[in-house]
Amino acid sequence: MSKISRDHAAPRRRLFLKGLAALPLGLSVNAAHAARHDRQLGFRHTHTDERLSLVYRNANGYIEPALQRINWLLRDHRSGEFTRMDPKLYDILHALSIACGGDTFEIISGYRSPATNNALRKTGGGGVAKRSLHMDGKAIDIRLVGVDTARLRDAALALGVGGVGYYPGSDFVHIDTGPVRSWGPRKA
Repeated sequence: MSKISRDHAAPRRRLFLKGLAALPLGLSVNAAHAARHDRQLGFRHTHTDERLSLVYRNANGYIEPALQRINWLLRDHRSGEFTRMDPKLYDILHALSIACGGDTFEIISGYRSPATNNALRKTGGGGVAKRSLHMDGKAIDIRLVGVDTARLRDAALALGVGGVGYYPGSDFVHIDTGPVRSWGPRKA
């Protein structure tokens, strides 16, 4: 191996090891294997019916044009405003798709502008926090096509990362990259 190729291999090896270290504890061997390969996500936004399927991360890291496309999809559909979403959300979604076997996430809510968040609170949105992480681009409300939301909640809790909220009446799960915590009904 020449000096040039060794110099290029070292950063890739460090990125790979860093990626493995960033994986939440408790992920399966399949999830760890997937971390070494392209990470793909599929989406359908329930309010706009927009669809998107793409590789958002590869062995070299996050793919910026893909992140920009997801940021746009997850915009506040009421105002058209968007923000840079926390890419760790996508890693959580990827881990959930592996754990549950689904491949298309239905988006209920991604980014929310402060005005939208306040309006939802005023109209009786009992689950809408005054200082919602949706406004920081760190939260997403989802379903996974073909997967019961209680099962999706259980898989999210098993990851042991971020916040997990379960809303069975509205049939969705809230995921965020904030502190580890959970709310909503539990298994009986």
